[in-house]
Amino acid sequence: MRTVDPVKHEAKRQEVLKAARRCFMRDGFRSASISAICTEAGMSPGHLYHYFESKEAIMGAIIEMMLASATERFSQTMTSSDALAALIAEMQQTRMGKNGGRHTLFVDMLAEAGRNQELARILQVHSRGMQQLLADFLRNGQTQGRIDSSLDADTAAALLIGVVDGCKIMAIRGLPQDQNKVIELLQTLIKRFLTPPVTT
Repeated sequence: MRTVDPVKHEAKRQEVLKAARRCFMRDGFRSASISAICTEAGMSPGHLYHYFESKEAIMGAIIEMMLASATERFSQTMTSSDALAALIAEMQQTRMGKNGGRHTLFVDMLAEAGRNQELARILQVHSRGMQQLLADFLRNGQTQGRIDSSLDADTAAALLIGVVDGCKIMAIRGLPQDQNKVIELLQTLIKRFLTPPVTT
């Protein structure tokens, strides 16, 4: 009976994911074939199926990986002494208009989640986790008087995630944009949204 080396197996699995991600970014999920992924990864279809049973399974693993990474970064941001400043700094590092392939993959991910219940489940679990982290931060800021106490923290967190996600697809829509201005106005929008109203 053949013994599988778990370290080598995982290393090869990661190679497949990287190759598939390049194909999805270049050709889109629907147009990228298993054959193209195999060529990119330098292996036969039979070999690839040792690691993933389908193209959808590959996309699911990529979504899981992307969202886990985003959640980890977000968790670190929320533990900052000034989480709002850290959140804005994180946005500044996201080169929204210069990651066309990555953002095309992001849109593909959302589209596939709309058609595939398992991909939707993965996306929803991670998204709810990020929303919870942000909502907890907002509630903490409300108790300290730094965040508008009239805001429903859970809804506000969901809206903020939606705004940031929306910015990622501006380039795909072909909307003219100056990245510095986008970041600057996004900061202004978030600060005005969250800052407690001035009382007279």
